[in-house]
Amino acid sequence: MSLHVFLYGLRVTPTLAPPPVTEPPAPAPPRRRTRLLALPEARWALLATVAFLLALPPHLGGAPGWTYGPLYAIAYAAGGWEPALEGLRALREKTLDVDLLMIVAALGAAAIGQVLDGALLIVIFATSGALEALATARTADSVRGLLDLAPTTATRLTDAGEETVATFELALGDVLLIRPGERIGADGQVLDGVSEADQATITGEPLPVVKRPGDEVFAGTLNGTGALRVRVERDPGDSVIARIVTLVEEASRTKAPTQLFIEKVEQRYAVGVVAATLAVFAVPLAFGADLTGALLRAMTFMIVASPCAVVLATMPPLLSAIATAGRHGVLVKSALAMERLGEIDMAALDKTGTLTEGAPELTAVRPAPGSGLDEDALLALAAAAEHASEHPLARAIVSAARSRGLRLAPADAFTARPGHGVTATVDGHAVRVGRPAAHPHTGDGTVVLVERDGTPVGTLTLTDRLRPDAPAVVSALAALTGTTPALLTGDNPRAAAQVATATGITDVRAGLLPQDKVEAVLQLAHRKVLFVGDGVNDAPALAAAHAGIAMGRAGSDLALETADAVVVRDELAAIPAVVRLSRAARRLVAQNLVVAGTFITALVLWDLLGHLPLPLGVAGHEGSTVLVGLNGLRLLRESAWRKMDAG
Repeated sequence: MSLHVFLYGLRVTPTLAPPPVTEPPAPAPPRRRTRLLALPEARWALLATVAFLLALPPHLGGAPGWTYGPLYAIAYAAGGWEPALEGLRALREKTLDVDLLMIVAALGAAAIGQVLDGALLIVIFATSGALEALATARTADSVRGLLDLAPTTATRLTDAGEETVATFELALGDVLLIRPGERIGADGQVLDGVSEADQATITGEPLPVVKRPGDEVFAGTLNGTGALRVRVERDPGDSVIARIVTLVEEASRTKAPTQLFIEKVEQRYAVGVVAATLAVFAVPLAFGADLTGALLRAMTFMIVASPCAVVLATMPPLLSAIATAGRHGVLVKSALAMERLGEIDMAALDKTGTLTEGAPELTAVRPAPGSGLDEDALLALAAAAEHASEHPLARAIVSAARSRGLRLAPADAFTARPGHGVTATVDGHAVRVGRPAAHPHTGDGTVVLVERDGTPVGTLTLTDRLRPDAPAVVSALAALTGTTPALLTGDNPRAAAQVATATGITDVRAGLLPQDKVEAVLQLAHRKVLFVGDGVNDAPALAAAHAGIAMGRAGSDLALETADAVVVRDELAAIPAVVRLSRAARRLVAQNLVVAGTFITALVLWDLLGHLPLPLGVAGHEGSTVLVGLNGLRLLRESAWRKMDAG
């Protein structure tokens, strides 16, 4: 069957189901599973099959042709009209659709009196198409089911009280009331309340996660037994659910290099099949073979030589892998990206927000002698300048100032230079907060220098906790690639060395600006490098690497846009898992190509060197197509991700 049929099924239309609001919490709605007879392809195939089976007894029993001829005609029309129409459309665009070859072969068989054989070809062909359509629909269901979790309304808190609004009307900064058992209407941050959220459908976490003030929640996840007040942090159209569906839809419209190569060869191959079919018919005829036998052999050759299984070998495994990764919190943006992830032979990792939790804490405030500032004044000055920044260090500084109850003066003329720091005008003074040029490192954390009007007035030291699973992930990536990952960070050498020692990394490059990270990645150009990061300063390296993965929870918008894949859940372990998934998809592609090539070669040789009955040739050809399609969808199973996650 044509590849466009497979791709069409993944172009889903967002439809939102009403939110279940029950007490106690209701379970997540079951994933929709398309039934076979709900598909038009299946209904046409069933009609063709029934007509064929009704025609068979009178035909084999020697009844007059008028008793079974119309039934055969129905079988031909029901099973063949759609591929014939698609094939003719392709011809108008000067391309040769392999489906059209099947229809021509069936009509050719009927023309020489082999009506039964031609009808059998149509029935098997239509049944094969129905099974492929079902597999495609199930793939789309696995992603589209996420949309059923998103509520259409939410309770917004205003000065006047509560109001029920459509979720698409929500705006950044709105405060929502999430009652027990309700589904959360938007991605946001908990302001008040303690509860647990079942977010398995978004992040793949099997158990509910406790949510407290400051924690992030996702649209469509199910609130537990407590009430929460949540501030909307993302536009509803940019929620994690919306991103998953959008990215998978975009992925379905992209093609991996292997698939592009196959499609390029397919057109020439299809023309070659037509030319070879004419030769298989004409050459024996020239040497005295009977017309019926020569034409039947030629029709059989056209069927078994058609590359349907080869065309279907590549995209089902890659799209299945994309859908499965999406269900478990890893958004892979294209089939090309999924294929690239399996090709990597080295990993390079950022430190802050990647190997560490990305939530640094202020541990020391040291005013410079003679600056005239005490600790609170220095912290308030730095926090005022950093207030508009999205960097994790900036958020930690501002949070520390607020926790001390300090007043932050308004800041103007804010600018941020990735890798350098920020500058702003605070109370008429030019304030810079950023990496020290030649300042001594104090303590065990990251040191930032505070300058006022070009004069250093003190330093702040911040520490960031290592992720508990960081050593295991570094070890897993080393085992997968055969090379220990490199650490590329803008932080100071001492902080970088501590993280490297704790994770087993030996190649450490610290104090890097964004362009330095790019240069470091390019220095590894003889390798296919996977770069993992989260900040604005990581975006150039993500773009320069063979494949890039962004940590999505704290990741900057630029990093998320640049990366090939995004880890929605805050787990490093998802990175080796998705690499294993990509490699499994690539193995399935190779298996499919071997299976398809073996079937075609065997059937063609049988037809040319012996006598291959048309029904057997049809069964072999269509059977290999279905086998390849179903094999490619094995990665849709839940057990596939569990196997990859376990390593």
